[in-house]
Amino acid sequence: MWNVDFYRTNDGIAPVEEFLEGLNIKMRAKALHELNILQQFGITLREPHSKPIKDGIFELRIKLGSDISRIFYFFRVGNKIILTNGFIKKANKTPKSEIQKALKYKADYERRYENE
Repeated sequence: MWNVDFYRTNDGIAPVEEFLEGLNIKMRAKALHELNILQQFGITLREPHSKPIKDGIFELRIKLGSDISRIFYFFRVGNKIILTNGFIKKANKTPKSEIQKALKYKADYERRYENE
């Protein structure tokens, strides 16, 4: 079993927590279901549930009807998964700004917790 945790900014904000709270109830339930699958399978989880994106960032793929959401995450030593940010996908290509945000959050997390 993997430990899933939220990345938090210096002021304590967890972007994925806020993202989940903003989803409608059905999409939130589906996202929580997919997070449970991620927690169970961790690094072995593959498509259609998960896909590598860039530099250690993965996306959790959430689909409900025609609605699509994504949550970015990365792995840490000790079976830890850190959720960085989420978004509602409106186009075929993943927005570069969301990938850059995930990479920025990952770098910040690693800088702050490098000795863990």
